[in-house]
Amino acid sequence: MSRQISCPRCNQLVDSYVSVCSQCGVDLAIAAVLAERQMIMPGKAYPAAPVSPEILVPRLGEYLVEKGALLPSELDQALIYQKEKSELGKPILLGQALLELKMVERETLDEVVTWQILELQEALRQSNSELEVRVVERTRDLEKALDKLTELNQLKANFIANISHELRTPLTHIKGYLDLLFERELGPLNVDQLEALAILRRSESRLEGLIEDLIQFALASRGDLSLNLTPVYIATLIQSVVEQLFDRAKSAQLTVEVYVPDNLPPVHCDREKISWVITQLLDNALKFTTDGGVVKIEAHQNKGYVSIVVADTGIGISSDRLEEIFEPFHQLDGSSTRRYRGTGLGLALSNRIVDAHGAHIDVSSRVGVGSRFEFSLPVVERVMEI
Repeated sequence: MSRQISCPRCNQLVDSYVSVCSQCGVDLAIAAVLAERQMIMPGKAYPAAPVSPEILVPRLGEYLVEKGALLPSELDQALIYQKEKSELGKPILLGQALLELKMVERETLDEVVTWQILELQEALRQSNSELEVRVVERTRDLEKALDKLTELNQLKANFIANISHELRTPLTHIKGYLDLLFERELGPLNVDQLEALAILRRSESRLEGLIEDLIQFALASRGDLSLNLTPVYIATLIQSVVEQLFDRAKSAQLTVEVYVPDNLPPVHCDREKISWVITQLLDNALKFTTDGGVVKIEAHQNKGYVSIVVADTGIGISSDRLEEIFEPFHQLDGSSTRRYRGTGLGLALSNRIVDAHGAHIDVSSRVGVGSRFEFSLPVVERVMEI
């Protein structure tokens, strides 16, 4: 059932389903657009020019001159007349000025306006068509580039995994003989030899950790990051990690503060991988905190989750470079004389592990003040007793 509305041009009632006003002949769709434009565009308080399709037509006067329907001198005269009307507070459109000065007929003006609107519509149609073609071509190019990038990342991941496994074999032999020497299975050692051996063992341990990082990162890049989800008590896990890093913190003259309630409920996670993530976050905090600084780790329950926070009073990170810290093989200090060691994989892999758990690592930092890393894991609603 139709209803009647007012024509935006002549205010006569017309049926809502018709496209042309039966009273003034205006195209109702165009008139509605023009009326809406007048309502939302800011203007002065005096009466506006009458609603007309001419508003949609640019350079009407020049178009009339080009078509031979108007002389240049007549156009100048009409523009002066239009300006005078505007100054009197009775603005009119150029077409109305031409009609009042009897320089063109209404039929000629309507015809010219109609042709210009049609030309604009055709130009818009062609522009949209060309734009659609460019969008399709650009989308196709981006898809090809993405496929190529995926292939390259796969090749890099395979290479890293293969070379890491190749490095692990000779390293195992090195570690074995170092252990035999340290246990004096191959003969007695003097004090200097023991000190040198201790340095070698620390270096071997560091190299072993770097290789393991490479292997884990390669697995994650290939989509092989599997999780063994079980109920895990975070308090126990954190305590274990802190004990492993205690000697290092003491030698660096750093204070490690732990704020973890014993009554925290278990969380649903991969114990080994989350332990690795917490170790990496603490390792970074120790690495980038100067002597006498403080590293804190805390955990607290929050609406069905347990949040783990690692904070430090270290060198901090500028806000415009926070996103870079999760890029693989990337160090904020990329110079050959950089002070802090590492492959730049720790945080990248930590982020992927936490992401695989359906969580996210939030980072906040201030240069010279310190950094804060936080992520949350879901609480196990009910632990099955065996």
